[in-house]
Amino acid sequence: MHPPRARESSAAGTRSALLEAAAVRFGRYGYDGASVRDIARDAGVDAALVYRYFGSKDALFRLVSTNIALFDPLLEIPLEDVPAWICNFVTHSPKDDDVPHPVLSVLRSSSRGEAVDRFRDEVTEVFTERFAARLKGPDAQVRAELLAAWLLGTSLLCKAFRTPALDAASEDTLREHLHAGITPLLGVAPSPRGRENCCGTPPCGTD
Repeated sequence: MHPPRARESSAAGTRSALLEAAAVRFGRYGYDGASVRDIARDAGVDAALVYRYFGSKDALFRLVSTNIALFDPLLEIPLEDVPAWICNFVTHSPKDDDVPHPVLSVLRSSSRGEAVDRFRDEVTEVFTERFAARLKGPDAQVRAELLAAWLLGTSLLCKAFRTPALDAASEDTLREHLHAGITPLLGVAPSPRGRENCCGTPPCGTD
């Protein structure tokens, strides 16, 4: 029998995979063209899990359309796994051609003022309130919003704008620097050597 943390981590991973698969499907094919079965297949899970985690296709679509729901797994996974999750999001999430970045979705909105207010409220709920409650030490809300800035800003430059240095950087390089910047905000113990990547192993090319 798996321990509680293993089950929680597995559930968070499944939910995250379904959200990402749904974002790609809905982004490419729209609501009518994206089936629950296709979304589940893309995520590598049974279609019944869509209903287990989200209740309905409509509910999943509403979550994906707000985009910020993609970051909900950060509220469930162990804090020491957060750098790895962010690294994977930055390096492996879909390009903006497939799924609009949440910041660009706000800027592209026809009612930008309303979209900005909604986005701010969502970031506040996910990061300033719920994620900050997981952090120990001073300035938890500031650190939580800085984490949001790292996540949103880095992914925006990598996936939507594709700025030259980040676009050309190797995955190991991105992981090393992201880990170095994110870990102090979480208040978790850094790597003893300070050279591990987000998966806890030395970067390629090091001894």
